[in-house]
Amino acid sequence: MTGQGMTQKRNANIELLRIVAMLMILTLHFNFQSKALLEPGEPASHVRIFASILEAIAITGVNVYVLISGYFLSASNVKFSKMLQLILQVYFYTLLVSAAMMFVGAYTVRPEDKLDRTLKYLFPISAEHYWFVTAYVIMYALAPVMNAAVNTLKRKQMKAVIIGLLFWFCVIKSVVPVQFGTDRMGYDFGWFICLYLIAAYIRKYNVVIFRDAKRSAIVFVLSAAVIAVLSLVFYKINYDTGRFNYYAGVPNHYNFIFTLTGALGLFSLFRFMKLKENFFAEVIRIIAPYTLGVYLLHMHFEIADRWVEWIEHIIGETPLDNVPMYFIHLVVSILIVFFAGIFVDWVRKYVFNFIGRICENTKLFKLIKRIDEDLC
Repeated sequence: MTGQGMTQKRNANIELLRIVAMLMILTLHFNFQSKALLEPGEPASHVRIFASILEAIAITGVNVYVLISGYFLSASNVKFSKMLQLILQVYFYTLLVSAAMMFVGAYTVRPEDKLDRTLKYLFPISAEHYWFVTAYVIMYALAPVMNAAVNTLKRKQMKAVIIGLLFWFCVIKSVVPVQFGTDRMGYDFGWFICLYLIAAYIRKYNVVIFRDAKRSAIVFVLSAAVIAVLSLVFYKINYDTGRFNYYAGVPNHYNFIFTLTGALGLFSLFRFMKLKENFFAEVIRIIAPYTLGVYLLHMHFEIADRWVEWIEHIIGETPLDNVPMYFIHLVVSILIVFFAGIFVDWVRKYVFNFIGRICENTKLFKLIKRIDEDLC
């Protein structure tokens, strides 16, 4: 997803983190779609408590993914061709997945949803077919402006900007038990811009966030533990009293303070890691660039609410009364989806490369190259 404009060999440990982040995102979606999480007003169970603890561990995945983007994009030339490729990748999944669903007779749409579906076909980014991609594309479009600011501002100025944004997007909402009108819970480009600048600051000044790998791991574990404890405590308060209906979910927001510290801890941990240059490292470098395709496939509006059910037809129903069996089911399910997504995006990349070779000397492609050169 990032670093595509850089010609040097990809950093294997960061690419491994990219894969881990996507697996964490899949875990979040599986927990939600399998209805295994604690719900306000509903009785708890061992599986619900376990799934909510997993949620606390995996909730940092989105922030980590964006931090990786900011870390690499802030040091590279943002090319028009790369953004165009990203947009075309979104259209590839939006249109072809729906066409495939129609072909096999699995396409479903209510008459009242036709307009919404049409908008998501024609304008998948503006219509927020994928909220993550919408936020990411806006962040990508603003990357040249942010990079100019990063390269121009003094260190103290940049630090002041980041602190100000953190108070606005993160700190205040983490302690005030009501939702503000401007708080999108981290599901927006504003939070992504904040993460981008944090990663750019770390990269530019080679900031050692938590001194070493051990401390980084401790920060990640403690952050996840605090999120889990707060989630359970406020669930219990809400269940007993009906209060804190909103704040009971805040610990699992992307812009919650401990979600950020957990993401920074995990990011720092993998920066300290040194993978050996062997076959495993090369496999990681091959797989990692296709991880965005995993997201685009399983979060397509025709698949997002159904993939867990489809997998249940293969490996059986999700066991919601047995913790070890639930965990095994979760692991098998997300691995199936992960490798299916990697394969589909590999096919997509092969098709794009083929078209690129055919059209390389066309006027359109030459124009895109000129735009890239002007932006560099």
